Amino acid sequence: MRKLFATAVAFLLVMFQTQIVLAANITAQISLSSQTMTVTQNGVVKHRWRVSTGRKGYGTPTGAWSAKWASRNHRSRKYNNAPMPFAIFFKGGYAVHATYETKRLGRPASHGCVRLSPDNAATFYQMANRSGLSNTRIVITR
Repeated sequence: MRKLFATAVAFLLVMFQTQIVLAANITAQISLSSQTMTVTQNGVVKHRWRVSTGRKGYGTPTGAWSAKWASRNHRSRKYNNAPMPFAIFFKGGYAVHATYETKRLGRPASHGCVRLSPDNAATFYQMANRSGLSNTRIVITR
């Protein structure tokens, strides 16, 4: 009976470990001072990209959030139907999304969102959706 119990416990532990591995943890660490985003998966750096965050008068919030929802072809209701492709929303109307103004990456230029090049935004969008939005963290620091 003890062997059967020990085997069952070992089996459950292996199954639980497998679930943890399958649910990859994605973290997007955004630095407002360096205008960069570092993406880690299960603690391993996968990408480091230039971003644009909120320009003067339009701050980007600092803090840590889990991703709330995603929209592949989003358009801003607040800013004249502006395109926000590959958007991962993390706090109200704030999102990490693509921009076509790639010349402005590396310096503040947005209305508060975190902007990426279209290819990088698509990569992040796919990573977040594959791993699950609840397993995706957005961390923004000064």
